[in-house]
Amino acid sequence: MEQKSSLQLQYFLPYRLSVLSNNVSSLLASLYTEKFGISIPEWRTVAVLGEEPGLTSTQIAMRVAMDKVAVTRAVQSLIEKQFVLRSSSQADGRVSHLNLTERGQRVYDEVVPMALNFEREIWGALAPEEQSYWVKLFSKMEQRVEEIRNGVPKLD
Repeated sequence: MEQKSSLQLQYFLPYRLSVLSNNVSSLLASLYTEKFGISIPEWRTVAVLGEEPGLTSTQIAMRVAMDKVAVTRAVQSLIEKQFVLRSSSQADGRVSHLNLTERGQRVYDEVVPMALNFEREIWGALAPEEQSYWVKLFSKMEQRVEEIRNGVPKLD
């Protein structure tokens, strides 16, 4: 993409990704918030624990690239709603592992099909070859962000 001399938000990648992400997350949240009374950070926590039971708050924060404070609040709220159970590690009592309760698992089991259907609706804007290409491009950009984060020099 050609370099611009001034910021133009309609072309600025971080802005575009943020707007798209916020719009997609908000629209998806409208499907589960009213029915289950959970927020976007709470759903992300439930989704991660549905796939990987026993994680810590820190591990969840890393998986969803969310601020640890937001994850901690989400976890506390989910515990109060009886969707998540916290248990101390036997190896290190300072560490707490999180698991979905039966109630939390039911939420996960109900939201996942809705979320997957929603994803199919969004992908429907693209032809199959465009979807495949987009996934490849997205993976490349994620990899590059990690390289930059880890101090890998820019390739010219």
